[in-house]
Amino acid sequence: MRFDSHVEALLAAAVGLVNHLTPGHDGISPLQPPSGRACSSVCAQVLVSQGRHPNVTEAQGAELASYAVLLRGVFAATAAGAVDDAARQVNDLLERTGARPRLDLAADGWGLHFHGPDDGLVVGWSAGIAAALALCLGSDLAGVLGICSADPCDRVFVDGSRNGTRRFCSTRCQNRVKAAAHRRRP
Repeated sequence: MRFDSHVEALLAAAVGLVNHLTPGHDGISPLQPPSGRACSSVCAQVLVSQGRHPNVTEAQGAELASYAVLLRGVFAATAAGAVDDAARQVNDLLERTGARPRLDLAADGWGLHFHGPDDGLVVGWSAGIAAALALCLGSDLAGVLGICSADPCDRVFVDGSRNGTRRFCSTRCQNRVKAAAHRRRP
């Protein structure tokens, strides 16, 4: 992938929020998103970044879960080839979060971040994620956003492979599909 580590971390957070906080199927079993303290705990695990471990309240977890549903729409539109629709959704997220580029000084030098006007946990992460998705869609990398091809899995991923041919959310789904194909052979 051609992004810096900050954008990669934001895209990984988007994948984690969607995959853990939206209903669907992981290829093995149906998934229902957690609520309450379990939701905030999942959010805290997903948002661990650069040695920081955020404390996520139940209210913040619920708000991040609502963003996760919106993020899923971006992945779904992109995977379906509806990049114009995905771009409209990302523009809505950028506006909703008030994302704005900002250079922040860190131990390793200046880095581009995308905080909203409220640098709180939810808006800060959501604005950054929206900006990272905008960077994908606004470049030749729109195709890196995908949904697992293993039926019935609907978990999302960001394709960081060199040749851009990733089709599965995990090695587990890839192995399951390969094993099924092998069993079908005469």
